[in-house]
Amino acid sequence: MISRNNSLWKAVDWVTIGVYLLLIICGWFSVCGASYDYGDRDFFDFSTRAGKQLVWIVCSFGLGFVLLMLEDKLFDMFSYFIYIGMILLLVVTIFIAPDVKGSRSWLQLGPVSLQPAEFAKFATALALAKFMNSYSFNMNRGKFAVGLVSIILLPMGLIILQKETGSALVYLAFFFVLYREGMPGVVLFSGVCAVVYFIVGIRFDQQYVGNTPTPIGEFSVLSMVLLFAGSMVWIYLKKWAPARNIIGGSLIVILLSFFISNYLIPFNLLWVQWGLCAIVVGYLVFLSLSQRQRSYLFIALFALGSIGFLYSSDYVFDNVLETHQQIRIKVVLGMEEDLAGAGYNVNQSKIAIGSGGLTGKGFLNGTQTKLKYVPEQDTDFIFCTIGEEQGFLGSSFVLLLFLILILRLISLSERQHSTFGRVYGYSVVSVFLFHLFINIGMVLGLTPVIGIPLPFFSYGGSSLWGFTLLLFIFIRIDAGRSHR
Repeated sequence: MISRNNSLWKAVDWVTIGVYLLLIICGWFSVCGASYDYGDRDFFDFSTRAGKQLVWIVCSFGLGFVLLMLEDKLFDMFSYFIYIGMILLLVVTIFIAPDVKGSRSWLQLGPVSLQPAEFAKFATALALAKFMNSYSFNMNRGKFAVGLVSIILLPMGLIILQKETGSALVYLAFFFVLYREGMPGVVLFSGVCAVVYFIVGIRFDQQYVGNTPTPIGEFSVLSMVLLFAGSMVWIYLKKWAPARNIIGGSLIVILLSFFISNYLIPFNLLWVQWGLCAIVVGYLVFLSLSQRQRSYLFIALFALGSIGFLYSSDYVFDNVLETHQQIRIKVVLGMEEDLAGAGYNVNQSKIAIGSGGLTGKGFLNGTQTKLKYVPEQDTDFIFCTIGEEQGFLGSSFVLLLFLILILRLISLSERQHSTFGRVYGYSVVSVFLFHLFINIGMVLGLTPVIGIPLPFFSYGGSSLWGFTLLLFIFIRIDAGRSHR
């Protein structure tokens, strides 16, 4: 038993644990600074936010130790059971959780509140790794692709039903893992296109092309669909003639139509583009049948799916999203300023970060955060506290720690002997990256305010425990690698 423990502690990656500890320490001091009131410096008082966070931190250390003591094979063995258990908990949460700021995502356990959505991340990562490690797994086969998507979308859908859209969006990060494991690049490309279509379609919906009654948003997206369809024929099939016909023919028709509409008879250019899209789709179907190549048919489906996404996203934005969600997106896209409403948090956060300068105002000396100008400054917007108190240098140090952690996790993932370990490792990397980019982008006004925490910094036990579970399960799996 002693020799086993000795070998375990030698196999544990202490670099990752060291970075974790540094992030935890920096996070606690940030919570202290964000929740500090003038004249009250008793950070160890358990009735304060800093004191409560300290309790969560100590408990997370204990949780990490317990995870390291478990057999690494247990995570593989009980992956599906853990996943099913978390799914059931998410379902129960919808019905029994109290309404907190419009969402039903927090379970009240005496004096403690826990958010199951934070714990479902590690369960989803385990299930995904287990499924992809199964015998005869092939991502290109339909039943396996459906299984993968279902594992990811099931908890995501349940969290959306809890009215926690921000937490649900985090689960999209798992699709990056699929790309690492061989998912066709066109799938990731389609996802990027969807984001571009949504932004361009919404952002320029009320602006018009020249003197024509043509919305720039729809016009630009339909033009991109035609361009992408022709480009995919050239890139994936190496066929220059049909690519030239699609891109060149569409360009000539659109330019002629623009000239007529802008200078002679004004009309909506979208009519012409709809006709072009129909012709291009028909042309691709004809090529697929005549040359017996299904790739043409897939490109035609991509074009149809792009058009369908454009108009469905417009409907979702206008009729499904709540008013405050619409305003947040409009503020980020520069369509509205609203410094007193939806844009207030971001504007105050920018002021706080900018006031920190190069070296910051010093610990507990920030004015914006001390005077509570920034709402949620110890949770979702805690990075502004770092920027104000520690300045550019302190913020850069925090980002450097995260960079070291991400690069180390990628290195550990690549050295795994099993698909299970590698997939789980990249799941951890993807979740951390998503939280990091979205949270900091949110604070800087680069992404919509969707309310997700900064790992190891934002106040709260659920997020801290959730990230600790994610990380230490992987550390234990990696430590067990040397015993196989």
